[in-house]
This record gives sequence, C-alpha cells and structure tokens, in this order.
Amino acid sequence: MSSTSIYEIRPATKRDARAIAEVHANASLAAYEALLPGESFNAVPGDKREAYWRDAIEYSEPQVQVAVHDRVVVGFVGFDRSRDAGTPPTTGEIWDIYLAPAHWGKGAGLALWDAAREGLIEEGCTQVTLWVPLGNTRALRFVELAGFKRQMNSIKTVPVGSARIEEIRLKRALV
Repeated sequence: MSSTSIYEIRPATKRDARAIAEVHANASLAAYEALLPGESFNAVPGDKREAYWRDAIEYSEPQVQVAVHDRVVVGFVGFDRSRDAGTPPTTGEIWDIYLAPAHWGKGAGLALWDAAREGLIEEGCTQVTLWVPLGNTRALRFVELAGFKRQMNSIKTVPVGSARIEEIRLKRALV
C-alpha cells in the first residue's frame, strides 16, 4: 500500500460486520441501479447480510480486509481460493470488493486489491480470478487497470432481483 493513501487497510473484525453489510448493500444498489435502471431489487435483509459477514470474518471464509477512513469502514475485500470448479488450488479469487460510492475513484479500491493480492500470495496462490458484470464499466476498467484479462469463454448469466445480467471472469498472475 502506498504511504500516501488516506485509507487504513486492516483485517476485518466481527465488530465490522454491520459496517461491511451496509457498504455491501449501498455499493451493490448503486452499481446495479446503473446496470438495471428501474429494476426493483429485493435486497437481502440487513440482519441476514450482517450475519453472513460476521460468519465470514469468524471462519475466514472468505478472508476479509477493510478500508477505513476517519475511523469509518468505507470498503472491504473478501478473498480466498477460487470457488470455480476445476481450478487448481493455486488459484485464488476475489469474492467481493466493494466501496461506499463516495469513495469510488479515491484509491481505496487499489489499497484493498493490494491487500488481497498479498494475502493470496501468502496462501500460495499464483493466479487470481474475479467475476464482474459485463455492464459494470467502472469495475471492469478498475480490474483491467490492475492487470486482469477477460476470459471470454467464461461469460455466464446470473439473476439479480427479477432481472438477469451477464458476468465475465477475469484472471491475472499474482507474481
């Protein structure tokens, strides 16, 4: 992480679960509203989302790092081994990376990516993947600038609310 960053990156604690759930909900809503304008989203209830992140932090599945600004959690990254069938154990995956929309484009995403990359290397991973909606140009631009390449044969359709979107897997070497 750069010494000029205004963000502290640290491992998440169970006390961060509510803040992570709020960032997740708000950032998801902002991203998907842009992808699917006018779509009504059946959001996961806050207590269920918070419980999910509390369990993820407790069991390190995935490992979670948070970005903190002025003592407030403004983003997070979840990473671990790839969940995709048939991938070798040396392939990691960014399961989630979200920032409060007010912090988009300010360096927190890069700091979170750096933390995830370091964590995956420590786990013995040599490659990393992630899935991004094809219509999310902001996220695609970010991960492509970070060195990820699209795997064109990986496109899949996933439900989002009552709509469906196409996602693509991107991949890059860690070392």
